[in-house]
Amino acid sequence: MVRLPLTPAEVERGQRLGALLRRARGERSMLDIALDARVSPETLRKIESGRVATPAFSTIAAIADVLGLSLDAVWAEISRPEREVAPAGSGPGAPRGMTSRAS
Repeated sequence: MVRLPLTPAEVERGQRLGALLRRARGERSMLDIALDARVSPETLRKIESGRVATPAFSTIAAIADVLGLSLDAVWAEISRPEREVAPAGSGPGAPRGMTSRAS
């Protein structure tokens, strides 16, 4: 079976997932989290480093549970681009990245 290359968006989402898990893990050891989630420490290391950009849902669910993260929170964090911040002056109805301008 041939696996298609990841898109840049998938790679970026994987990097955001890894960063989120590292922040949530804090000072706890990677080994303890991995064992509690019943995944290998190598798998957790690869996910945290972004080397596995599209891990299995069950793997993320198990790790999130151990870290006390809801899957909704995980999805919200990884599905929005980092630079998706509405600039000052844009209203709630304005498209993202667009500012209101007086004519």
